[in-house]
Order: sequence, then structure tokens, then C-alpha cells
Amino acid sequence: MKLVSYNIQYSKGKDEQFDLDRIVSEIEGADLIALQEVETHFPRTGLVHQAQEIGARLPGYHWVYGPGIDIDASIVGDDGTVTHRRRQVGNMVLSRWPILSSMNHLLPKMALTNQYHQQRALIETVVDTDMGPLRFCSVHFDHIGPQTRLPQVHQAMDLLLNAAHRGSAWGGKIAGDWYEIPPPPVPERTIVMGDFNFTSDSEEYALLIGDRVERHGRLVQDGGFTDAWVAAGNDEDEGVSFIGSGERIDHCVVSSSMAGSVKRAWIDMDAQGSDHQPLWVEIDQ
Repeated sequence: MKLVSYNIQYSKGKDEQFDLDRIVSEIEGADLIALQEVETHFPRTGLVHQAQEIGARLPGYHWVYGPGIDIDASIVGDDGTVTHRRRQVGNMVLSRWPILSSMNHLLPKMALTNQYHQQRALIETVVDTDMGPLRFCSVHFDHIGPQTRLPQVHQAMDLLLNAAHRGSAWGGKIAGDWYEIPPPPVPERTIVMGDFNFTSDSEEYALLIGDRVERHGRLVQDGGFTDAWVAAGNDEDEGVSFIGSGERIDHCVVSSSMAGSVKRAWIDMDAQGSDHQPLWVEIDQ
């Protein structure tokens, strides 16, 4: 099973051109895809719904979209007719297998006066893969710093590690004709991919994966998350996913029980479609 995560920067490439076809060509071949900075109805990208456009270019995939930013972009005609449009920025998941359910989680945000800042989100899906149900998430944590990111990482961990307690999108005893199908499963196996905006030497990484101890190295908690990059045999400190800073800030973390299934992880350094590079991971089914 091949996975890819890509912050597409709304399809703006290194040549300053907007090109969704190029983005799609750089993620083709993956079974599960996590995208960030997918936007809808912005003038700079031709007022198109990028999630719909990407989905149309990949007709063999199921997909869902979860915005963080969601503001009005509707048009009112001379006769008073409203053309409904929302201007949005968010995350997207595409899957070769059916997406049984999805939930879009808005992450904590604080108001800032001196820096551009925006609402971040995590989209959580349950995918009916060949290896059984799997939770697959696309996330974009804040770019400002630890003060804004740590509460987001805390919330994401609470959502994902306590999913059984939270339950699926619906459940319990159904009355009347509310739902004619059973609730989707809440699998323990979880994969989270995205633009985390932090490196392996950060406080946020230690919170998510575990502390690094001089004598014993990185402490990975049973029942927690493992960095797939490291599980594949790469060093924590190597790799560049954002050329602007020369750092690996795009990550894939998997349930610690899945660490032994990770076979490869690599970054496509040839991709030109964004200011980030796609992160690929291969997991043995």
C-alpha cells in the first residue's frame, strides 16, 4: 500500500504557475493521498473548487474535503438569485477504497495581532482497505510556533488515541428511520499524514512520538504513534520536505502497532508543483 502526503500550496509551483494537472501527476500511483492547502473559489486560482477538480482528474478515487477556513464567496444576481459559493482552504483525502466515514476537526486557534494566522483542521476518515478498516487523516498544523501548535497536537492526539471512547460519527440505539445502515467501525490502526510544520528536534515531535533520552534514544510509547520515516530505516534528522527551510516538516505517523509494516519512506525531490515536496510511504499489507 502506497501513501503520499503533499502540501500543494493551492497548486502554485516553484515556477510561480498554478497547475493542478502537475499536482495530480506528482501523486498518481498512491493508494491513499493526504493533501493540504487545497482551496475553493479564490480569484488567484480561477475561482474553481480545487477539491472537485482534483477528484475529477482522479476518477478512480473516493475523496472527501475538510476546510479550516470557510467564508462567503457567493454572488447575488440582478434578479436577487444567489449563486452559492464558499471560499475555503483545507485538507483533502483521496482513497482507492471506499471512505466509510469522515469527520472534520477544527484545531485550537489563538488570535494574533502581528502575524498572519488562520484556522487549521484535521480531516479524519475511516477507509475500507484490503487490509481491513483503517483510520487515515490529513492534517495541517499551524506555522507560527510551539505556542500555537502544541494545543493543536494535544487535541489531535486526544481525538485519535481516544477514538474508541469517542465512537464513530453515529452509533448507539437508533430510533425510527434515522439510519438504515450500521455505524462505521472505529479501527485502532491509524495513519496521520500532513504538513506538521515542526521538525524531529521540536517539543511538538516529542509530544507526538516520545522524548529522546541520551542513554536510550527516542522513547516510543506502546499504543501511541511511530514516525513512519524512522520505521522505514531513515534517520530522524535527515530528509528535506520544505526546501525553503531545508527541513523535514511534512510527516507520516502510524499507530505503534503498525511500525513493523512500514517498508519504505522517501521524499520526491523532483516534484515542482508546490513549495513543499511529496512524502511517500509504503506499508506492507
